[in-house]
Amino acid sequence: MRKRRCCDSARMSPATHFLAGWLLANAAPLNRRDRIVVTLASVVPDVDGLGLPIELATRSTAHPLLWFSKFHHSLHSLLFGVVISAVAWLLATRRWMAALLAFAAFHLRLWMDMLGSRGPEGFGWPIPYLAPFSSRGQWSWSGQWKLNAWPNFVITAALMIAVIFVILRKGRSPVEIFSERADVIVVGAVRAILLTKA
Repeated sequence: MRKRRCCDSARMSPATHFLAGWLLANAAPLNRRDRIVVTLASVVPDVDGLGLPIELATRSTAHPLLWFSKFHHSLHSLLFGVVISAVAWLLATRRWMAALLAFAAFHLRLWMDMLGSRGPEGFGWPIPYLAPFSSRGQWSWSGQWKLNAWPNFVITAALMIAVIFVILRKGRSPVEIFSERADVIVVGAVRAILLTKA
């Protein structure tokens, strides 16, 4: 079996996961707080990426800390999905709807990773779905494309087009996750550009 090395493999862009989660949250009648909860469910598994700078900084030392290579995708499991859904239920206003959508957003994210996370050296990151209880039941796909392959760009572009439709129809953008004031500015700018040209 080929040994994977730090940074040889990557995953679909966190920005793409963010857009997918936000769009899913907008498919239901949720308030801003609940949309934030659902959107975060699609990106929080990337917290394992925080080990990357530490691994890069220590890789040439006598005792490298393999925090990225060892733990990447370790949070891509059914157990973590259940934890995320429980947290969503606790934080949301429309608890059951937000919890179910958070669970769906988490699984959408896993599916996207399974499709387009192959590294440049050919290693396909498997999804350890039943971890830590079992090493069986890993999700993998032999046709998994590389992170920089054209399908990932097409998916991101399609999501951005869908975001524009939400901006025009519902008057909100993904920026609402960070700032309501900035969201108003972004929505106004997009509408001014697109609607004045129409």
